[in-house]
Amino acid sequence: PKMYGCILIYLVSGLIEHTEASMFNCIPRKTVNYKNGNIRTFTKEGISNFSTLLLSEDSDILFVGAREAIFALDLKNISKEISHEYWTVSKEMQEECKNKGKTKDTECRNYIRSLHEVDDTKFYVCGTNAFQPTCDFMIVKDGQIKLEGMPEDGKGKCPYEPTQRYTSIMVVDGQLYSATQYNFLGSEPIILRSLGKNLRTEFKATWLNEPSFVSMDVVRESEDNLDGDDDKIYVFFTETAIEFDFYEKLLIPRIARICKDDLGGQRTLQKKWTSFLKATLICSVPELSFQFNIVQDVFVLKTGNWKDTIFYGVFTPQWGKLDISAVCAFSMTTIQEIFSKGYYKGPVTVGQSHVKWVMYSGVVPTPRPGACINNNARRLQYNTSLDLPDKTLQFVKDHPLMNEPVPSINHQPVLVKRGSNYTRVVVDRVTGLDKKIYDVMFIGTDKGYLHKAINFDGEMFIIEEVQLFNSPEPVESLQLSSAKGQVYVGSPSQVVQVPVSVCSRYADCMDCVLARDPYCAWDQTQKHCSAVNRSANSENWIQSVKHGDPSKCPQTGNHEAEKRTVIPGSNVRLKCVPMSKLAVTKWIVNGSILQPINSKYLFYDNGMIIFNVSVADVGLYICESVE
Repeated sequence: PKMYGCILIYLVSGLIEHTEASMFNCIPRKTVNYKNGNIRTFTKEGISNFSTLLLSEDSDILFVGAREAIFALDLKNISKEISHEYWTVSKEMQEECKNKGKTKDTECRNYIRSLHEVDDTKFYVCGTNAFQPTCDFMIVKDGQIKLEGMPEDGKGKCPYEPTQRYTSIMVVDGQLYSATQYNFLGSEPIILRSLGKNLRTEFKATWLNEPSFVSMDVVRESEDNLDGDDDKIYVFFTETAIEFDFYEKLLIPRIARICKDDLGGQRTLQKKWTSFLKATLICSVPELSFQFNIVQDVFVLKTGNWKDTIFYGVFTPQWGKLDISAVCAFSMTTIQEIFSKGYYKGPVTVGQSHVKWVMYSGVVPTPRPGACINNNARRLQYNTSLDLPDKTLQFVKDHPLMNEPVPSINHQPVLVKRGSNYTRVVVDRVTGLDKKIYDVMFIGTDKGYLHKAINFDGEMFIIEEVQLFNSPEPVESLQLSSAKGQVYVGSPSQVVQVPVSVCSRYADCMDCVLARDPYCAWDQTQKHCSAVNRSANSENWIQSVKHGDPSKCPQTGNHEAEKRTVIPGSNVRLKCVPMSKLAVTKWIVNGSILQPINSKYLFYDNGMIIFNVSVADVGLYICESVE
């Protein structure tokens, strides 16, 4: 005989409590898979290594440097190609490259590594060109791109190798600053200024010791500067430490600084930087004595006032199998203080030949070594670096390293993530409805995910992670257009465009507010989660970025119970999908909480299974989602 029972299921999804993730267990609130990511892509058959991106927001074009090709894409929809230009390597050059021991079909090609805008219609492009770095100017007219066909030597402006880390920037006066290797063997690192008053670093291990360059940018410190100081170019890299005794090579993350108007010295440091100084970056978790000592990328967040500039860096550890990454932020004020007032480090010979690096405690020459020409120097009749005395120049040549390291803001990371290897970062500054400013980080991983994260007074929070590619591949380049609300991603096989936020992903008011996404708020008039309209009446919007408090959300009311009729002895699956990955579900049956130790029940991510149902199982099942 068949026996029927009625099981009522009442699902409640609400805020019961807020669980704070531990520092090493910061998990994304939601994972958005590839097909739901609102992603636009660009690929081209036979073309790879889409790793160089340049935004031109004035002309609505995204320029892409790939292997033997340059593309102009529509910034609003990168799937639309406007034009392209191929820049291939001759068979003779390929053979010559192969004869030097390189792989003909991969290494001996032309990888476009440098794209810079000279003016509205003229760009400067450099490629590896089968281990013979070459540059050319590119003309852009009505979106159509064409190389001038007058190639010039790209040595020092562009890497020899396709995979070698490298960075460059072109400033408004048309001069190119680059940090790369100066020779075929990759054994001569250089920070070079070209296309104008050429200047370079000294080839000494105390200046640069096996560096891996990752980022470079200019900060316009001359603006509204009472000291008459110069603009600075900041370079970020990891190098082998020379100042520590260690049983194996110890890698150290550095920030270096040079002055834009540096002309080199008259006798000492001729055609070399007279302003090259460097300092160590500290990205660590002090409570655990854990150091992240490899810098992978740096994004410079610029505001209206250069003094408020913040440098956001992605760091990973050198040792251990810890699959862990961190983002640390550094303030302009701290960096400037160390370079302009800090002590220097210097080598001291101990015993027969052992050299130890210690803080220099002797007399420092005037003007201050490594300083830019400012009002104080001009008063002393030093109007350019060519006027500087040999004592000052010799000192900075021998003491390029600052004694004090640069600590991160609040002496701790703004984000720590286990289980991810972060590769690139961009940061957008957003004002919430509470009029507070939030820095939203977009961080790429080596598996092709984009993490969107934020830090609230020390609390780390990953709003979501978006799967960028169908198959895992590393994020090799990130560009942000705040104006368009888009992030552009370069990878080995394609270019991807993803919006900074898709507010419609949040199902209801509670989901929208708990997301703590400063781009989104609950529209009480339209009754859906929308992109914040900053000109609209804020009283109609609900947002709680800092606290994630959904108490102002309208009550959802009683959920209708679902009746289920089951056959005794069968297994029943009860569905209860938690609102997010931070939510924990608990089941209540007839007023009592079900314990997972009972083998009659199997709990899983999206519900539970009741095995071998009997009359005793009849009742009201309530699922609560706790976040």
